[in-house]
Amino acid sequence: MTTSLDSFKSRRILKVGAKCYVYYSLTAAEKNGLKGASKLPYSMKVLLENLLRYEDGNSVTAEDIKAVVGWLKDKTSDREIAFRPARVLMQDLTGVPAVVDLAAMRDAMKNLGGNPEKINPLAEVDLVIDHSVMVDNFGAKDSFKKNVAIEYERNKERYAFLRWGQQAFANFRVVPPGTGICHQVNLEYLAQTVWTRKAKDGKKTVEMAFPDTVVGTDSHTTMINGLAVLGWGVGGIEAEAAMLGQPISMLIPEIVGFKLTGKLREGVTATDLVLTVTQMLRKKGVVGKFVEYYGPGLDELSLEDRATIANMAPEYGATCGFFPIDAETVRFLKNTARKSARVALVEKYAKAQGLFRTAKSADPVFTDTLSLDMTKVEPCMAGPMRPQDR
Repeated sequence: MTTSLDSFKSRRILKVGAKCYVYYSLTAAEKNGLKGASKLPYSMKVLLENLLRYEDGNSVTAEDIKAVVGWLKDKTSDREIAFRPARVLMQDLTGVPAVVDLAAMRDAMKNLGGNPEKINPLAEVDLVIDHSVMVDNFGAKDSFKKNVAIEYERNKERYAFLRWGQQAFANFRVVPPGTGICHQVNLEYLAQTVWTRKAKDGKKTVEMAFPDTVVGTDSHTTMINGLAVLGWGVGGIEAEAAMLGQPISMLIPEIVGFKLTGKLREGVTATDLVLTVTQMLRKKGVVGKFVEYYGPGLDELSLEDRATIANMAPEYGATCGFFPIDAETVRFLKNTARKSARVALVEKYAKAQGLFRTAKSADPVFTDTLSLDMTKVEPCMAGPMRPQDR
């Protein structure tokens, strides 16, 4: 991670327990020239922090950073920015070619007389081998164990190669078959909501803290937005470019605020809610836009319900459906056995950055809004092919 030019003098130290983290403060940046930054949607604040941290005068300039706050004037922008996600999520289908490419680059480096060990992913990569175990055995206590053993035997060469990749490359992890689908593993284990990374600061090494962000090779990567991790699906080539440190070029997005009020009635499920939300958003038209959920109704939604709504972003056409960090986010992190130090960092960092939502938080400024009283959601069905046909 390169050192930012820090034109807005936002670099600060955050102490959490016995540890200190370097971070780029949105509050400080607002005082030093980015007036109005605190009014931005939470998802836009994540993009703003990303630009502050990577300002190099080339791919990210001070003018790009000002343009994000300038978005408040018209709530839309034609400015292109360079976004660098913290992580890349892959399934084995798209992950194997990526490891092959890395291996080929190491081979080329060796042939040129260089050090092949220098070839590594620059962003953390998690490759989850999902949808792989077939049901050859069933009806017995050891059926699952036998099926996983058969899976390893059938694909021995592929798994040996992936295991080599995990051992050979830095910033590369493989989640073995039989563990779960990639989105569930991402939500319950891989994602941290606030990410940390060691970085060089002159002659010393410091630990950076920043919002967890991800791109994945599956359109339903958006499920992770339920845990306040900004992320969406991309193609294999784009994911590989992000893995190698290339920024994702994107327009500063329009952000549609979706206000939730009330509480789901007894017997009404998250599926009923998400089908209603999907129908409303498709009617509104949110293709290529961010959707961000806000309002008092968020206090009545479990994180599992939020993940269900965020997961449907491809169905309602948005880039993502984002839920900000709040007490429910912290509860879920604790309940899924994240380390106590990480949970403490998430809470303290989010509050220091103005990224922590409470019932008293002011509503952000959005491009457009719509609202739903959840007490009026009815049990419903959709499909069989089109989720908007409720």
